[in-house]
Amino acid sequence: VTPAGPRLSGPEMAEIVAGLQAAAEASVGPVAEVTRLGADAPGPMLVVDRANWVDANCAMVSRLLAEASGGVGPRPSGLTGRLEAHANGVQLGGAMAFLATRVLGQYLPFAVEPALLIVAPNVAAVERALGVDRPDFRLWVCLHEQTHRLQFARAPWLRDYLVRATGQLLSAPQTFAPQALLRGGSLVDAVTSPEQRGTFDRISGVMALLEGYADVMMDRVGPDVVPTVAEIRRRFERRRSRGGLYAALNRLIGMDLKLAQYRDGAAFCTAVIGRVGVDGLNAVYEGPGLLPSLDEIHDPQRWVARVHG
Repeated sequence: VTPAGPRLSGPEMAEIVAGLQAAAEASVGPVAEVTRLGADAPGPMLVVDRANWVDANCAMVSRLLAEASGGVGPRPSGLTGRLEAHANGVQLGGAMAFLATRVLGQYLPFAVEPALLIVAPNVAAVERALGVDRPDFRLWVCLHEQTHRLQFARAPWLRDYLVRATGQLLSAPQTFAPQALLRGGSLVDAVTSPEQRGTFDRISGVMALLEGYADVMMDRVGPDVVPTVAEIRRRFERRRSRGGLYAALNRLIGMDLKLAQYRDGAAFCTAVIGRVGVDGLNAVYEGPGLLPSLDEIHDPQRWVARVHG
């Protein structure tokens, strides 16, 4: 059910693929300089279409779930179990189909071989919709994903930390409370139990840090590298904050939580850099005990006081 994306001629396809490949390579140096995380990161940088993005994510999710459950994934039994398994597959497939039309790029830390993916048709669609400078926008997108690549290279323990947290999330008692949807909540509210909520908040704090850090750094690279960065950010945020049906759908599938991670994480990183600089913020990559909690994401001074005295 995933549409292929904007119609492009053969030369247009070749141009955007070549442009994104060049942007991915060009993003390595500026990100290493502004983040001070170093430039060594494993895995390829690939330009893909929507179908390949779905394939890569299904493979990664399958591996993540197997690792998180101790190497043995759940096996449906009986008619009810098989029906539930099919329902879960349809739900995940629908979510993947929707996300495949919106994700510009992604770093896959849980894949067999970690990789950075840039989704060419989505970049093509958004750069046209925003009316921005196309080479600048492509580099700007790659700067964000390149930052994620360096985050996991700087903190190799982070991958296993998130795998263990996912395992704790899966092992807690399951629940489904459809009344949460009727109260205007998200799908996440409907399917997380009180036992799961603490782990979910811990994962949310880490994700807010990762996404907010990347958002801040892609802009800190500055106009010397991306001349129209301020205009790109202004137009992109206007698109991201759309209301109406778009906002309602985001809330239903939990994407509003993802957008909040960008916003709250960026505010946290900006505040911490203002107090202790980029090197002070980079303490988060030294070990799990230095990661901010979700409460600290919303109160950066608490994290600064705890970590830097």
